Amino acid sequence: MPLRYLAFLLLLVSWIAPLAAEEIPPALKEYKGRTIAQTMHYQGAPWLIRESREREEDCTTMVKQLGLKPGMIACDMGCGNGFYTLKMATAVSDEGKVLAVDIQPEMLRLLQARAEEAEIKNVDRILGDVHDPKLPEGKVDLILCIDVYHEFSHPVQMLAAMRKSLKPTGRLVLVEFRAEDENVPIKPLHKMSKDQVNKELTANGFRLARQFDGLPWQHMMFYARDDSPEDEAISAPKQPPTKTEPASK
Repeated sequence: MPLRYLAFLLLLVSWIAPLAAEEIPPALKEYKGRTIAQTMHYQGAPWLIRESREREEDCTTMVKQLGLKPGMIACDMGCGNGFYTLKMATAVSDEGKVLAVDIQPEMLRLLQARAEEAEIKNVDRILGDVHDPKLPEGKVDLILCIDVYHEFSHPVQMLAAMRKSLKPTGRLVLVEFRAEDENVPIKPLHKMSKDQVNKELTANGFRLARQFDGLPWQHMMFYARDDSPEDEAISAPKQPPTKTEPASK
């Protein structure tokens, strides 16, 4: 074989090998005893900005509990059309940035339209994969997962990637509808118990840093990397739960 052909084949192999390594692993249907829910389709996006959401979820209190400050880099994981993205962007101010991640480009386009209407410019949209949120390594102060973690088809890979993206003192915040409470009017597959959340997060390099139990229907659980300093906790004032009206997902 002529030398030039051999060199070409070696070059071709060097291109193909990384592509093979990046192949997406099979999606899970269950994880640690929990059935994984299907991802909300972008056609259901209007439900995310429903008028009753503040009353049902006490969104204002939840955002305050995040403890966001000007200059922070925060991530809205599974951002959808940006209901929380825009609130977070205001909290970190123009000095900071919100990384808005979603796997549906249609959701990101809806977010962009809402951000432009609100004249908010400190949001970076990121089209993630089901196994990789494509976040920068070691740069993120806080990742917020609002009613989205239970839909991850690749929870192990996603948790590993999010852990890698956090600063040593960063926090991963999971907000999930309470499975322990049958009065929370959400479909069972879209609920999680505290025990289940903790089982999955602690198995993937996180430790529970604190909890907030003052939301009407949801758990709010703050996780640190398991190698982070014990005394670096995000704090925010508590507020009692509010009475709400039923909804469904």
